[in-house]
Amino acid sequence: GDDNSGRKVITFSCCRMPPSHQLNHTRLLEYLKYTLDQYVENDYTVVYFHYGLKSLNKPSLKWLQTAYKEFDRNYSVLPSLAFNIFLTVSFSFPRYKKNLKALYVVHPTNFIKILWNIFKPLISHKFGKKITYLNYLSDLGEHLKYDQLNIPQEVIRHDENLWRKQKGKLPPVVKVPPPRPPLPTQQFGVSLQYMKDKNKGELIPPVMKETISYLKSKGLQVEGLFRRSASIQTIKDVQKLYNQGKSVNFDDYHDIHVPAVILKTFLRELPQPLLTFDCYDNILEITSVESCLRVTRCKQIVQGLPEHNYVVLKYLICFLHMVSQESIYNRMTASSLACVFGLNLIWPLKGTTSLSALVPVNLFTELLIDFYTNIFNSRTVPGE
Repeated sequence: GDDNSGRKVITFSCCRMPPSHQLNHTRLLEYLKYTLDQYVENDYTVVYFHYGLKSLNKPSLKWLQTAYKEFDRNYSVLPSLAFNIFLTVSFSFPRYKKNLKALYVVHPTNFIKILWNIFKPLISHKFGKKITYLNYLSDLGEHLKYDQLNIPQEVIRHDENLWRKQKGKLPPVVKVPPPRPPLPTQQFGVSLQYMKDKNKGELIPPVMKETISYLKSKGLQVEGLFRRSASIQTIKDVQKLYNQGKSVNFDDYHDIHVPAVILKTFLRELPQPLLTFDCYDNILEITSVESCLRVTRCKQIVQGLPEHNYVVLKYLICFLHMVSQESIYNRMTASSLACVFGLNLIWPLKGTTSLSALVPVNLFTELLIDFYTNIFNSRTVPGE
């Protein structure tokens, strides 16, 4: 899922930890590093569900010492996996600590809070401000769309029991108001066809044209373009202006990352991904294709897209190819851009993208950017 700033969310559930004697802790450490490596080049958020950590499944002190030494060479994440694993993984790896923007500790115990006070003098004030304790799942809803997360049933039942114990009743049911019909000028959360019909047949949505045009002129050599987040309120204000059909002058915001985040948000809020649900399974199979045939396979998949999706995708990838050509300045290679845009271009019809899908999704996106000319050179659409 994403938080309210559009940052990717990593969750860790202690109740899923098996008994220590059954767990290969070396593999757990490798899994943690692998998971974090998918995201840490960009701003990201961690949600830590503490419920379920018991003496039976707590990692040993010896393993924590080993993990600390391992992570101290490269990483850094959060003071919390059980405040055991994550504290270890936490202040060791500068590259992980740098882009971690928020750590939500859900259902903290007094032990966690005491442990935090013990380690607090060792942790920077800046990093400490990223940590938020949340007593109930409903509190998490103020920061991100937690219905996107795969929350274990054990955690949900524990949350309900806490409500009964503390407040004598179940947590309130969040009433979702019926969706309002979109405005004629709406650009976020509506289909490409809707925008085409409301914009005199224009194939490229105005928000895409304007953000990409602005970034081409002023952002191509900005280091870390698309990696940084922007003010939540600013993004909401800009979305509102676009949806109301009002003009947006990005110079007014004095932040090149605003149009970058707006572009990513626009793609993420499409009712159907730009690469379409139909292509999801084919894209996941890209890693099973021989390396020398992958570009050809990418081209076949892209050629099968509906005309409108093809044109918009071509417009976007052309721009991302330009960005990658300036990577000596902006540090955004095709691989880096793929990590940012992959999950904004394709996702499954049901559920969320699994960890195993990240590699093929990012690889497919990287190939599109790297081999833009080869992949998009043989199809022309009227009105393109």
